[in-house]
Amino acid sequence: MNREELAHILRAAARIAQDPDVLVIGSQSILGSYSEGELPEEAWMSREADIAFFDDPDEVKSNAVDGAIGERSHFDQQFGIYGQGVSVSTSVLPDGWRDRLVPYDRVDARPSRALCLDAHDLVVRAAFSR
Repeated sequence: MNREELAHILRAAARIAQDPDVLVIGSQSILGSYSEGELPEEAWMSREADIAFFDDPDEVKSNAVDGAIGERSHFDQQFGIYGQGVSVSTSVLPDGWRDRLVPYDRVDARPSRALCLDAHDLVVRAAFSR
């Protein structure tokens, strides 16, 4: 997935959840810190972006995203990418991760005000997810 495709998922997720404060919590968070041209293809070749919301205690927003633009959805079939709704609480993240979030500040991602994990926190998350 490239940065434009991630922006498309973020736009859709913010609208579906009616919440602009989106967190990219999976591997595609790396696109908040680096463009695909700065990374090996393996770092950005995923078709999915893990999307969470800070204010979603019952996972209503993440479930709505998963249903509307998740794997095998019409969105996935049409664009070949999808957003997987997840919960912030399901990830093991290092202390202070919220202080290091990276804004995904792209006009084409609006109305989302997306944040991505810092690259170092993403590596720690991946290590603990195994």
